[in-house]
Amino acid sequence: MAKNYELDDTDRKILDLLMQDAKMPYTEIARKVHVSGGTVHVRMARLEELGIVKGATLQIDYQKLGYGVNAFLGIYLLKSSVYNSVAEQLREIPEVVSIHFTTGAYGIFARIVCRDTQHLRDVLHDRMQLIEGIERTETLISLEETLNRPIQLLPS
Repeated sequence: MAKNYELDDTDRKILDLLMQDAKMPYTEIARKVHVSGGTVHVRMARLEELGIVKGATLQIDYQKLGYGVNAFLGIYLLKSSVYNSVAEQLREIPEVVSIHFTTGAYGIFARIVCRDTQHLRDVLHDRMQLIEGIERTETLISLEETLNRPIQLLPS
């Protein structure tokens, strides 16, 4: 197993700023961290090369786009060895937005976003339940998301 990369205070400050606003220009980051824009660029390139930074994403309010049901699925697998096959098939379902291989009762814990409960039913019944290796699922519908934030990077 590879050793974790040790972030210094400058790396940590750059990442903290970008986790709050991934669209922040490097020049603004440089001003706030008191380094040059080139320094930010070089450090970000190194963090990407090391696989620490994997890209930038947008946070979307799916409800405002007509996707009002946010659900979590506990997926029971017939056996843990089918995880890769099941995960690959779940990736093909556009409504599935995250997949986690877990310990405990479920083999997989996934999150899906649907327009309404009928759409959720269709995804579960017509697509997920047909995947070979899935024994059964348990669905938890989120009523409200109160917190969704990046972690604060602590000094080592």
